[in-house]
Amino acid sequence: MLARQRQEVILEEIRRTGAVQVHALVARLGVSDMTIRRDLDVLAKRGLVEKVYGGATSAVGRSTHEPGFEAKSVRSLPQKEAISARAAGLIRPGTAIGISAGTTTWMFARFLEGVPDLTVVTNSIRVADVLRSGGRGDRTVVLTGGVRTPSDALVGPVAVQTLRSLHLDMVFLGVHGMAEGPGFTTPNINESETDRALVEAGRKLVVIADHTKWGVVGISTIAALEEADVLVTDDGLPVEAVQVLRERVGELIVAEAPEFAEAEA
Repeated sequence: MLARQRQEVILEEIRRTGAVQVHALVARLGVSDMTIRRDLDVLAKRGLVEKVYGGATSAVGRSTHEPGFEAKSVRSLPQKEAISARAAGLIRPGTAIGISAGTTTWMFARFLEGVPDLTVVTNSIRVADVLRSGGRGDRTVVLTGGVRTPSDALVGPVAVQTLRSLHLDMVFLGVHGMAEGPGFTTPNINESETDRALVEAGRKLVVIADHTKWGVVGISTIAALEEADVLVTDDGLPVEAVQVLRERVGELIVAEAPEFAEAEA
C-alpha cells in the first residue's frame, strides 16, 4: 500500500472514531511502527491530525468542540499518570470526595485503590466503573444520574439537583482548558453548570489538568483560577504559565512526567 493510501486510511479512522493508536495501525496495515509514525508526522504537518502519546487525534480547536472519550483518553498519558499519583496523595482515609468526568479524572480514579473508607460522588460513568471494579468493601460510590455527554459525563437538572444536596470534603475537577482570563473552562454548557454545582458542594477544590490544557478556552467557565485551592499539573507547563498560576491558585503542585513521554509522542 502506498503512503498516500495509508494516510487516507488513517484519516478515515480518525473521522470515524476520533483517534488512532500506532500499535493498532501497525496491526491493521501490516507496516512497521516507524512507518506509521512517519505517516502521522506528514498528516500533522498538513494540519490534519494532532499527534498525541501513542497515536493521533482529530486536529480541531473550536471552543464548542468536545472530542469523545476515546479520542481524549490517548492524550498525554504519562502526564496524566504523574498528576493522578500526586493528586491521590492529597486524600485522607474516611473522607467524602467528588470527582468530575473526563479522562484525567478517569486515570485519577485508578490511583485511589489504596485509599480506605472512601465515599465518592461522581457524574462520570467511567469513573464510577473504575471505582466499583476495585471491589473494596469499605467504599461507597454515588453516581449522580443525568443526560450523557460525548465525554461520558452525566449532566443537566438531575445531576445538578443531586450535587446541590451534598457536602463533600474535597472535589477533584478535570477541565477542558485553563487560561489567565477565562479560568477553567469546558466546551459543553450543560457540563459547566453541573461542574459548578460539584465545585460548590466541596470544601476544597483540587483541579487536575496537564500542561496541554493551558491556553485552551472552552465556551463556558466552570471556575476562576482563584477558586482552585490546589492545581496539580505536570512539568511541561510553560514558565510564564507557572508564574501566573502560582500567583492565582492557592497551591500549585507540579508533577514530573517521564522524560521519554514526548519523544514517543
